[in-house]
Amino acid sequence: MFRGRFVLLVLMTTCFPMVAVGEDFPDIRTVEADLHLPELSTESPAPGRRVKHQLAAWQQTSVYHVLYLPQNWTTESTGFPVIVEWAGNGGYSNSYGDISTGRPEGSNLGYGLSAGQDFLWLCLPYLNAAGDDLALKWWGDPPTFDPEPTLRYCREAVTTICREFHGDADRVVLCGFSRGAIACNYLGLHNDAISDLWCGFLAYSHYDGVRRWSFPQSDRDAAALRLRRLNGRPVFICSENTGIESVREYLTSLTPLMPQTSITYTSTGFRNHNDAWILRPSAARTASRQWLRTTIASGADE
Repeated sequence: MFRGRFVLLVLMTTCFPMVAVGEDFPDIRTVEADLHLPELSTESPAPGRRVKHQLAAWQQTSVYHVLYLPQNWTTESTGFPVIVEWAGNGGYSNSYGDISTGRPEGSNLGYGLSAGQDFLWLCLPYLNAAGDDLALKWWGDPPTFDPEPTLRYCREAVTTICREFHGDADRVVLCGFSRGAIACNYLGLHNDAISDLWCGFLAYSHYDGVRRWSFPQSDRDAAALRLRRLNGRPVFICSENTGIESVREYLTSLTPLMPQTSITYTSTGFRNHNDAWILRPSAARTASRQWLRTTIASGADE
């Protein structure tokens, strides 16, 4: 696991080419997908299979996650890196035809990043306050939005999947879309115990602390405390249109909190609030895959 090596570095920001403000952004459907998610199965996990899967402690509940084992996985395999993903809020749709169900099986980022090879891919749920069903909007129940059941499930799922399917616990990357992008820090850096799971973070569309939301401690002061737990681990931040600029402005003002952190910013190059951009060729996908390779290599050196 990451142990936080403190080295004197400066904040580095890598910027990939972005479309100018005011220029029209294309719809993702103008680019043909070259990746297609495997059908969701209720069979046992197997190479190349995307399955609805439960942890032992939740088998009497409605709670599940989605697990994908890469095509090159075998029972003798060891040390596969892991992509853990949180989805956007459910009940979302827009005029471009983008939708989000809020369920684990609606996620795309991990498959697009890995192209179905070399990585375990774990799509996690958010849990209600009782911990016995999925929360399709935010986590917990309003108005308290208690994150603890979701955090408990996350820790148990990552530990179990690494142990049972030969994942490398030192090379686990956390990513998320929309609600999931906010969750990368709000949940993924919520406390020291869960923060220690990750070697890097990829947030697509939104970022913890940029604006207030309906759940407690979404203010900038609380978000800044979570940012301190980055401890130098790399971050990739992307957004549709020019939405990345508000995140860049926010984090630039907080550089002293992240003296070791390398942050990569880019636009997806599309107009859509839709993580299916990652299933299509683009400069942003190329950049995200390069970032992932570098992050995983660094995780192996810790």
